[in-house]
Amino acid sequence: MNTTTAWGAPSGGAPLEAMTIDRREMRDDDVRIAIDYSGICHSDIHTVRDEFGPRTYPLVPGHEIVGRVTQVGPAVTRHQVGDRVGVGVFVDSCGQCAPCQAGEQSYCDNGPTMTYGAENKYAGGEYTQGGYAREIITKEAFVVRIPEALDSASAAPLLCAGITTYSPLKHFGAGPGKRVAIVGMGGLGHVAVKIAVAMGAEVTVFSHSDRKREDALAFGARELIPTAQGLNDDYLNYFDLIVNSVSVDLDVAEYMQLLRFDGAFVQLGLPNEPLQVPARAFTSKRRKLSGSLVGGIPETEEMLQFCADHDVTPEIEVIDADYINRAYDRTVASDVRYRFVIDARTISKTL
Repeated sequence: MNTTTAWGAPSGGAPLEAMTIDRREMRDDDVRIAIDYSGICHSDIHTVRDEFGPRTYPLVPGHEIVGRVTQVGPAVTRHQVGDRVGVGVFVDSCGQCAPCQAGEQSYCDNGPTMTYGAENKYAGGEYTQGGYAREIITKEAFVVRIPEALDSASAAPLLCAGITTYSPLKHFGAGPGKRVAIVGMGGLGHVAVKIAVAMGAEVTVFSHSDRKREDALAFGARELIPTAQGLNDDYLNYFDLIVNSVSVDLDVAEYMQLLRFDGAFVQLGLPNEPLQVPARAFTSKRRKLSGSLVGGIPETEEMLQFCADHDVTPEIEVIDADYINRAYDRTVASDVRYRFVIDARTISKTL
């Protein structure tokens, strides 16, 4: 068994700490990656604090991983030693079902294997550990190429926030002549704004306050609408697409009234309470209520190239590993502009 240094939670709700973890032995179709950067996703925090249910510990989070290939198995054909690559939200799937065959592995009928905190039934039941580490070993089919034009640290959050927003924006036709609203402009939402603008859509941001107005306009949005006092009627029947990036309880029916005929409301955030939406909110004007998780491997590589071609990168703050717990607290307090990225090369210095 291989070992590597990492930062992880020793138990549910405990602060993260330096530790040594096991990685599986290399298989014929595996790629070994020396991790350079790993983004902090808000779902990492929810997971290690058991807010998504109990997990097995110790647990190393991280599913926004960028590094370089240091070893390949004999059956590997897509990558070679020295390549700059990334690993995102999932690391395996059945490969046989219709979604997998269509390159939509995240919607695998038999369930994709998440990058951390999951038993990989496709690999002997190994328990996956994530990217807050110096090294990871992953099946080559789930390793993506990083375009030359993308900086490694900036590319990391694109492997979650980028594909999570790009996929529904593309699927629902964001582009020239389309009016798109993004609800929330945090770690996920600010990337959605940049991508929708790059696609050519007219973009409006709905945010709790007007604190981020200057940033929204700088990212290319035409307007930011503060929602603390509720919505007004100025945008009734206006938008073709509304993408909700927040996980707080939201009056979805109220927002759906802002959609035009055949418009779509897409839920990305995962609130604790069920959505409460009366049927008339979407039967009226044939509006659609949909959801989206992430995207498959082909679409992730497409998204990365799109971002490279259009100079779309997240706003990041790079940190050393020993700052992770403070970064978690700041993320929960919305005290970050807009994503933390761990310099994984500092992890080995903390053990």
